[in-house]
Amino acid sequence: MEDKLIIRGARENNLKNINIDIPKNKLVIMTGLSGSGKTSLAFDTIYAEGQRRYVESLSAYARQFLGNMEKPDVDAIEGLSPAIAIDQKTTSNNPRSTVGTVTEIYDYLRLLYARVGKAYCPKHDVVIESQTIKQMADTIDQYADGDRLMVVARVVKRKKGTFKDYFADLLKDGYLRVVVDGQNYMLDEEIELDKNKKHDIDVVIDRIIKKEGYRSRLVDSLEVGLKLTGGEVIVQNLTTKTEELFSEHLACPICGFSVPKLEPRLFSFNNPLGACPDCRGLGIKNEVDDDLLIPDWSKSINEGGLRYFKTAVGTNRIEWQRFLILCKKYKIDLDKPLKDFTKQELSYILDGSREPISYEIVSDSGNVSRTTKFIEGVRTLIARRYEETTSKWSKEWYASFMSEHTCLTCKGRRLNDQVLSVRVGGLNIAEFTEQSIEDALHFIQNIKLTDYEMNIARLVVKEINDRLTFLNNVGLGYLTLARRAGGLSGGEAQRIRLATQIGTRLTGVLYVLDEPSIGLHQRDNEKLIKSLQDIRDLGNSVLVVEHDEDTMRASDFIVDIGPGAGVHGGQVICAGTPEEVMNCKDSITGQYLSGNRKIEVPQKRRKGNGLFIEVKGAKEHNLKNINVKFPLGKFNVVTGVSGSGKSTLVNDILGKSLMRYVYQSKERPGLHKEILGIENIDKVIEVSQDPIGRTPRSNPVTYTGVFDDIRDLFAQTNEAKMRGYDKGRFSFNVKGGRCEACQGDGLKKISMHFLPDVYVPCEQCEGKRYNEETLQVTYKDKNIYDVLEMTVEEALDFFDNLPKIRNKIQTLYDVGLGYIKLGQSATTLSGGEAQRVKLASELQKKSTGKTVYILDEPTTGLHSHDVARLIDVLQRIVDQGDTIIVIEHNLDVIKVADHIIDLGPEGGAGGGTIVVTGTPEKVAKCEKSYTGQFLKSML
Repeated sequence: MEDKLIIRGARENNLKNINIDIPKNKLVIMTGLSGSGKTSLAFDTIYAEGQRRYVESLSAYARQFLGNMEKPDVDAIEGLSPAIAIDQKTTSNNPRSTVGTVTEIYDYLRLLYARVGKAYCPKHDVVIESQTIKQMADTIDQYADGDRLMVVARVVKRKKGTFKDYFADLLKDGYLRVVVDGQNYMLDEEIELDKNKKHDIDVVIDRIIKKEGYRSRLVDSLEVGLKLTGGEVIVQNLTTKTEELFSEHLACPICGFSVPKLEPRLFSFNNPLGACPDCRGLGIKNEVDDDLLIPDWSKSINEGGLRYFKTAVGTNRIEWQRFLILCKKYKIDLDKPLKDFTKQELSYILDGSREPISYEIVSDSGNVSRTTKFIEGVRTLIARRYEETTSKWSKEWYASFMSEHTCLTCKGRRLNDQVLSVRVGGLNIAEFTEQSIEDALHFIQNIKLTDYEMNIARLVVKEINDRLTFLNNVGLGYLTLARRAGGLSGGEAQRIRLATQIGTRLTGVLYVLDEPSIGLHQRDNEKLIKSLQDIRDLGNSVLVVEHDEDTMRASDFIVDIGPGAGVHGGQVICAGTPEEVMNCKDSITGQYLSGNRKIEVPQKRRKGNGLFIEVKGAKEHNLKNINVKFPLGKFNVVTGVSGSGKSTLVNDILGKSLMRYVYQSKERPGLHKEILGIENIDKVIEVSQDPIGRTPRSNPVTYTGVFDDIRDLFAQTNEAKMRGYDKGRFSFNVKGGRCEACQGDGLKKISMHFLPDVYVPCEQCEGKRYNEETLQVTYKDKNIYDVLEMTVEEALDFFDNLPKIRNKIQTLYDVGLGYIKLGQSATTLSGGEAQRVKLASELQKKSTGKTVYILDEPTTGLHSHDVARLIDVLQRIVDQGDTIIVIEHNLDVIKVADHIIDLGPEGGAGGGTIVVTGTPEKVAKCEKSYTGQFLKSML
């Protein structure tokens, strides 16, 4: 009884009253066609109930912060352990999150550097030691005579509080002035501080003018300051508006470069103490992009070559008058194409005058104003206004000339010079995080420290070593710790969390995972399976929703849900060991596993149309200056182990360049020399896995545009004409036909004070979104709400005699979405489903024969049976003469390609070169290609 998870009467979503017993402490795979109900059983039933029972055990006070836990629609679940879900959705899009911060390795690194790091002067490369008072006074002696100096002691750094008592103590000790957050105060006045904000407080020790005989007074003041802060004093030069930090602790003896006391928060790029002052720790800055300002370099200024002044040319606008004066001063020819300007001339246009210019401006009303000052260039003008404007519209307009650039001050490293001067084992903290995890692991295992340092750092080094090892073991050795968390694929993010969980070494837990093999090459799959088995061997139950055949074969127990998708699914077809499932006649999964069913290899490969797009000199991330040819009119697949540079080549360089060429998009392509043959295409379609909408109002029919035709159809019925309804009446987004009580949402949000918000069906329309009058209009006895509730499959029959609507719905059916409802909310679609809805909406459009489709792992979330359907759809596109470029690890897709580009051979620094290109047969013969080795058995 104890070693089973017993489920009775599960009816969540499309489940048909399922009863099943699942063994505990085993690796269990839930599989079945896409949309068959495996996620409903694993996540929405088993995990949701485990989560709910845990939350129920907390106090009412704690529960109010955790959201409302709906009880899943199930009669009973017995033998349930505490559940932890590791799904794909929760990657952080915060630009400050990196792989290092997400895995907490960066926190341990900060500790390591603060405790055993040594600071080196960036100019002279000498170890920085502390300064004596004599050395400090000698440095100040270099200032000019007559400079006004202020000696201050920073007694409070970034701390919260009102500090009332502290100010009183300072006044008692004889101090008169303080500077709080840059504001000067006398200590005998009321100083009101916000206790919830962080403050900096400087005590003014003395104000001195540098002149003969000043030194003894300076030395006294420095002594007092050092005593007050425990070893640090700041001297502000009020004449030159600069300040210098002197420290009894750490400073360079040659140039005086000093470093604050080393503490962990100093090494954080999220803390003002350690962050680069220019980009505030982001590593990137928004700057004016010359290519966005000048889209066409062959035009002259008078022809509107400068996009900012395009509408101003020849007008009386004041900023245009000012710009003309600038051009006249430096003899700029307004009719010369911009590409023919010298660097110097462009610098005047973009950055402005080098000295003040005397000029007069005449306004529309005839007022004349005379002035002498610098005139800004276009680039400086846009940058300044972007910073100063408070209008949202203006901000967007100025932003349209800008793109993200690596910060020049810190070179993208996010930290300031003081932090980057600290090294451990010869590397600073940024250099450490820029290594791949594999190299970092090697470095930390061979780190050379003195016995004294090793005693301090032993535990920290062990912790870093363990965590890096776990990441390496789940096949992520190619990532760097500095990589942005927002740029990770769903599978990578999930494997990072998996590594963190292995590190916690819990037992007796139920782990529920959602396709952890996404984005993994077959070579790395074995590592992942080993990690899942390790979690199981610790004494945990591992429940994985998965389509990958290797993972299924390595599992202890498989639950196959089916037989079809949506309303045709929701039943347990077969449950047992992999062998039992393979022998089950009814199981489609079993037939693919045993090899009785398979996707056929095409008889011949296409020749293409003889044209190419060629990327030359690709250098972004880890690409090693490669030239890649993509043949047009073919099914191209880009392969390679995880981290070999596939996404960089296809999405960052090719995709963004094509988008820029065809649609003038703003995104900046990755580093490359040039792209040839780009004129052979007139349309680019990127089909990504991003959601089709963020609100419940988006759904498959609104996204694909069929809803317009359906509303037209209802507006043409006799009933609608009699009532004078047009198509707008049948939209749930505008007033008129929708239910006004819920504004067409069908649900109402009810705020419960200390309980979470509850969503209930609107009582006016009973969740139907429309008002009574609108619902009285019917077509074939169905009203508009009934149509939205139909599945794609039902709608095909219903609209059988209306080719315009039927053909659009047919494309949804062709990409394997026959089971979703027409009006299903976008928020409930999985990544794979959203991608196929986008594909369907593109398939309805007329083929031009010059279109390039770019897909990133379209088989995500697809069962082998659905992969077969997807391949049919993609082959249909290529048969029309268009080109497909797919990034894919799925061998079924790779084997049907016309042309393969295999990158590698390894991930990270060991990748970025072309291993082999050509037909699948050619790739399979290549000994060096990992993809080829796995592909052999498929052909």
